[in-house]
Amino acid sequence: MNISLTEDQQMVQKLARDFAEREVLPKAKELDQDARWPKELVSRMAELGFLGVAVPEELGGAGLDNVSYAVAIEEVSRACASTGVIMSVNNSLVCDPLLKFANDEQKKEYLAPLASGEKLGCFGLTEPSSGSDASDMQTTAVKDGDHWVINGSKNWITNGPHADVILVFCNTNRELGNRGTTAFIVDKGTEGFNPQPRDHKLGIHAAHSCTMFFENCRVHESKMLNAEGMGFKIAMSTLDGGRIGIAAQALGIAQAAFEKAVAYSKERKAFGEPIAKKQAIAFKLADMATQIDAARLLIWRAAALKDEAVKNPKLRHSQESAVAKLYASEMATRVTHQALQVFGGYGYSTEYDMERHYRDARITEIYEGTSEIMRVVIAANVLRG
Repeated sequence: MNISLTEDQQMVQKLARDFAEREVLPKAKELDQDARWPKELVSRMAELGFLGVAVPEELGGAGLDNVSYAVAIEEVSRACASTGVIMSVNNSLVCDPLLKFANDEQKKEYLAPLASGEKLGCFGLTEPSSGSDASDMQTTAVKDGDHWVINGSKNWITNGPHADVILVFCNTNRELGNRGTTAFIVDKGTEGFNPQPRDHKLGIHAAHSCTMFFENCRVHESKMLNAEGMGFKIAMSTLDGGRIGIAAQALGIAQAAFEKAVAYSKERKAFGEPIAKKQAIAFKLADMATQIDAARLLIWRAAALKDEAVKNPKLRHSQESAVAKLYASEMATRVTHQALQVFGGYGYSTEYDMERHYRDARITEIYEGTSEIMRVVIAANVLRG
């Protein structure tokens, strides 16, 4: 495997880094403190092609590969994890399943405007009583002529308060288990579709999420994604790719914390010399650097395999995506923990960015598959042989 970036991928990295450092980073602290939706940054990401990175140009996207996408997510998240996950959701959880499973008419009506950033999407799988167990879905869709009537609720829906479109998963035949799940495309403003106010969370404050209620929400059969009973397959395929995006987000958070810890360790003096010269601190930095490098390689491997799977649909990247997500998310928690320790009391102060990185890192072990579920996926593949 080639573990270096191509010239095109390096150009994407530079573009994303320039955008992140010049436009995102100066606003990151304010966005976090005020929990403000970064409308202007979402618009800029649309202009830069970052909301449909791996979608072909003829369908409104940037026409790049998934390694480029992972690199871009890392750079944006290094500046602001909230902005990074907004980008990740639209790319991985909305554009990707539409690209794979939508018909031509749906691609024209939904994928093109979502990939170009004209519209923003969200993904409705999690429910109050079914998070990791996506097969235990209570939201239902009942056929009524040429429409389906949806009733139920979804929660923790990132981008939800601001999204124009939701990809929602419903139980259409409980007797069939997983094969009775169906996905629908629902437009904002559809009668009976009621997004609630934003959630209040420990971290990623500017990436608004919310609960959504469906009360006799009528959706035309043309809004069904792929076919009845295909929802569970669509969801699992989508999450395989989404985990690469969250792994890259975790990597960006860890990279930011690490860089600040290195700089601070050279400036802060104790017992007559910079604390970087103390072995206790130097070893922390060595461990951080090693773990960040390992995570990046795992992410690039998963993204490269996903690119290969585009050409060869028989290839799977579930194992590699789960490994990358598990390692990168837990690595981000460890690295931000140790980076905050390097800062001492200052790291605990809201005057510095370190506490934001510490809070933002924690969610990466939970959404788009908890660490426990990642281990289930990995173990199943290991035992299958």
